[in-house]
Amino acid sequence: MTPLANNGPVAVIGAGAIGLSLASALARTGRPITVCGGRTPIDHIEIAEDGLPETWLVQHVTDPAELAEHTTAIVAVKAHHTPEVADWLRALARPEVTVLVAQNGVEHRERVLPHVGPAQIVPSVVYLNVERTEPGHAILRRVGALDVAVPDGAAGAALSAELNVGGMRTATEADFTTVAWTKLLSNITANPLTALTGRRAEVMRDPEIERIARRIMGEAVEVGRADGAALTDEHVDRAIHWLQHVPEGSTTSMREDRLAGRPLEYDALTGAVVRAAERHGIDVPANRFVLALLSAIEPEVSA
Repeated sequence: MTPLANNGPVAVIGAGAIGLSLASALARTGRPITVCGGRTPIDHIEIAEDGLPETWLVQHVTDPAELAEHTTAIVAVKAHHTPEVADWLRALARPEVTVLVAQNGVEHRERVLPHVGPAQIVPSVVYLNVERTEPGHAILRRVGALDVAVPDGAAGAALSAELNVGGMRTATEADFTTVAWTKLLSNITANPLTALTGRRAEVMRDPEIERIARRIMGEAVEVGRADGAALTDEHVDRAIHWLQHVPEGSTTSMREDRLAGRPLEYDALTGAVVRAAERHGIDVPANRFVLALLSAIEPEVSA
């Protein structure tokens, strides 16, 4: 594949399933990939899709100072781990840097802005279902017609074009607020309900689980509207249908973290709904109940 004009290295902060998948798309365009920190040094990444693996060599660095020449970064750590990578983010606090924030929730900018300052922040909504199997390796499953959505604007459009060349189906969105809240409807149901039950995504086809999911989503629709999202009850129906038709064997990151005894990413999901509800004076008892259950789960090992 012919490299694009922008062929500088890409810093990946958070080489988990999503970070690896996005990095692989940029690697296909000829961009060198730099994996930042992490417990296990890796010299290559491998993404398997439809049983066919692809492999790319990467550089692994341990010092944020080594990002001085990087002008593109992918931030894909779990939202609650953002403070732990603050040194890496501060190394990217330059106006010429584009930072793709591939995290869950609706508070992307607020979360990284204190660290990256003048850098160009590009929030994203990622629809991929990816499972990390070992350090540097992941299984990629695509769900629906779109893989990634970013806000429109110069930085988002440029990054979207690169990802598309690399085989990642990416679109720019004028109303990114609605897009982010729409994805949040799925995240505040599938993630907690799979984590709490221990079952994979097929649990969403259980009639009682569906009923609970609809109540959780209904509260969030009201909160999202107050926060500027153009949500309707139809968004709930579409989210339920999408969750009930994901590929067989699909899981969620929260379920995998629960099974591994790691801290759970509930604050950026259900916590965000509850915070927005408090700002707007809206009662969300179902979401508060889920938040209480998730916050009561104690991790068994350090993250």
